[in-house]
Amino acid sequence: MEAHPYSPKDLTLHGFVPNFMSQTTILAIFAAASIVVFSLAWILPGKEYSKGDSRYAGRDSAVIAVEGITAVLEGPASLLAAYALATHEPYSDVLQVAISFGQLYGCLVYFITAILEGDNFAASSYHYYAYYVGANASWVVIPALITIRSWKRICQSFKAQYKRKSKTQ
Repeated sequence: MEAHPYSPKDLTLHGFVPNFMSQTTILAIFAAASIVVFSLAWILPGKEYSKGDSRYAGRDSAVIAVEGITAVLEGPASLLAAYALATHEPYSDVLQVAISFGQLYGCLVYFITAILEGDNFAASSYHYYAYYVGANASWVVIPALITIRSWKRICQSFKAQYKRKSKTQ
């Protein structure tokens, strides 16, 4: 039986066959395959979504600005919010409200600039309602619901703190 790299060294692994490729080769193949899959997943839906809003294909400055802010600021902040929620940090609700307001503001800019420019960016009425309206609805509804929930929790915290203070005085 061939030696294996696992601990303990005297562990019996029936049928063990060592890798015929190095770890570096395996990682390189995985990285290359991941890049190809990610690129296809990024490019194809983007081109399809552009049928609902051609401003993406035309690299409209308002869309680039909104998406850039979302990616650079709200993306990392959302990761922090997920961490804060998972670890029950006291700032999680404030952070969720801030991120949600940012998202809602971005949606307002996105939709208002479209209206001001004639709102004629879709290839068809199907693409308009399915992609532009339907796909973007969650970017309004979910942050609105998160804002309402977090706002209520913040208010409850202040009420509880106020009650504690009034009892001690």
